[in-house]
Amino acid sequence: MTSRAESWSAVEVEAIVGDYFSILDKELRGEDVNKTDHRRRLMRLLKDRPASSVERKHQNISAILIQLGFPYISGYKPLGNYQHLLHEVVSARLPHERGLLALVAHQVDRPAEAPDLMNILAALVPPPEGVRIPLGRKREKRTPYLSHGARYQVDYLAREARNRSLGTAGEEFALRFERARLLDAGKANLADRVERVSESRGDIVGYDIQSFETNGRDRMVEVKTTGYAIQTPFYVTGNELSVSREKSDRYHLYRVFAFRSSPRLFTVSGALDEVCSLQPSEYFAWVS
Repeated sequence: MTSRAESWSAVEVEAIVGDYFSILDKELRGEDVNKTDHRRRLMRLLKDRPASSVERKHQNISAILIQLGFPYISGYKPLGNYQHLLHEVVSARLPHERGLLALVAHQVDRPAEAPDLMNILAALVPPPEGVRIPLGRKREKRTPYLSHGARYQVDYLAREARNRSLGTAGEEFALRFERARLLDAGKANLADRVERVSESRGDIVGYDIQSFETNGRDRMVEVKTTGYAIQTPFYVTGNELSVSREKSDRYHLYRVFAFRSSPRLFTVSGALDEVCSLQPSEYFAWVS
């Protein structure tokens, strides 16, 4: 039996990365995927690795893809502390997954509309556990891959964040959720006053929706939307961070995810740097 502490070989790493990309491609295309069958077939190619080790390696790949600005397989929660070789193989192979890259490029740029759900309140789920990704490996907006010569790789998560149609649709979804929440509480007078202030007053406000608690107190809602899995990271502006600190007792983050397939959301409240792990991604600079 292979020791659990023994590093994976290059052959094993290539096998699991190839399998991961195959599953991801099917999932993003909306095809049914039997992950258990995939894992069983994969384990025949490995050196007696236990299922738990294979599961962790899949989670490691999810973490690497997030750092490279790419979506990951839903259900494989990102997990850091990965083998250096694994990062090298994922980074080298991703630019050559042309079909997968084209699919994701189409998805992140595609216009979106807020779905009209019969019971939008059922879309609410608990927040996920924290993602253990080492902060020392900073996500870069542009990552060159050094395989067969330097390659330029787009940060698709940043590209999705710039999709204004998706952002607007997510805000509309959250607006409908807030009105439904208040109506369900018997507060029709408050539901009528819920406003998408990002549209009426602009981004300077620092949040997207002006809503209310059932007692009439202000609830300020910032909406972040993705078409991908629950732990996909998102971008926060300096203004949003500042406003969340100033109004932390009334500030709520609504994370809308899986928006194009089965839209759901979770919420957290308080200053963004208290409820999220923040990592700088760019700087405002001038020549001194």
